[in-house]
Amino acid sequence: MKKYRKNNSMKKSRDYIAVQVIGYLFTGIIALACLIPFIMVVSASFSSEAAVSQNGFSLLPQEFTLQAYKAVFKNPLVIGKAYLVTIVLTLSGTFLGLLLQVMTAYVLSRRDFEWRNQFSFFFYFTTLFSGGLVSSYILMTNYLKLGDSYFALLLPMLFSVFNLLIMKSYILGIPESLFDAAKIDGCGDFKMLFQVVLPLIKPALATVGLFVALAYWNDWYNAMLYVKDSSKYPLQYFLYQQVNNIEAYKKIVQSQMVSSSVTTALSLPTQTLKMALTVVVTGPIVLAYPFVQKYFVQGITIGAVKG
Repeated sequence: MKKYRKNNSMKKSRDYIAVQVIGYLFTGIIALACLIPFIMVVSASFSSEAAVSQNGFSLLPQEFTLQAYKAVFKNPLVIGKAYLVTIVLTLSGTFLGLLLQVMTAYVLSRRDFEWRNQFSFFFYFTTLFSGGLVSSYILMTNYLKLGDSYFALLLPMLFSVFNLLIMKSYILGIPESLFDAAKIDGCGDFKMLFQVVLPLIKPALATVGLFVALAYWNDWYNAMLYVKDSSKYPLQYFLYQQVNNIEAYKKIVQSQMVSSSVTTALSLPTQTLKMALTVVVTGPIVLAYPFVQKYFVQGITIGAVKG
């Protein structure tokens, strides 16, 4: 009997080790598949345009140069202003978006709110149908008079039903006895929200906050629609305009039948400039992600296991 148990435990240990090895190998392959393209982007940003055009992308820089970054930071004050606009929009939009969605999710999760199912259906219904681009543009410009303003960049992404559902699902997982105890202690709804609910939903706050922050950081579409003043451009749209201007100039020069002009056009950083812009844009988010990774993993798995 003891021998059977010993053999059985040895078999389990070998199976456990095999599963661990396979799991680490699979995870490592997935990590490399995600990391190698980013390394190639960083490498191309430090390579010359001619080398990238002739040899393609590589893991190491080809003909190391800072020409692409010099083109990006050609006007440091202008790109600094675009960075400032994006940072302020991201911080303010994330804070206000979390506040609105937490308060809404709290109300919809309260079992003593009589109309919570009707309001939940109203929010869900908006995910099935949309008024379209024309109606939203007319609303923003003609009725709300928000054309060419920062509010045109802030308001459209301030609220998301998808994020609301994540927040609501997490709040519903809080035991009802905690709310009953808080009521006995004399807590009102606002005190209960900020002193009882918020400390217990940090994973959901981190997850939704990351989603909202990424949406604001990567937004350029709203700037293209509503903003005409170049001093109000966010970072993404400013860099998008910069790439388009260089490509347009390159096509004009290449259309001229002069060898020196063609050489000048070929030396302009286009591909390497795109890679440098990718590094400049994704850098702050990549640095900020490790600080919320623990809560993000917990929050994104909400509802995966039912108790």
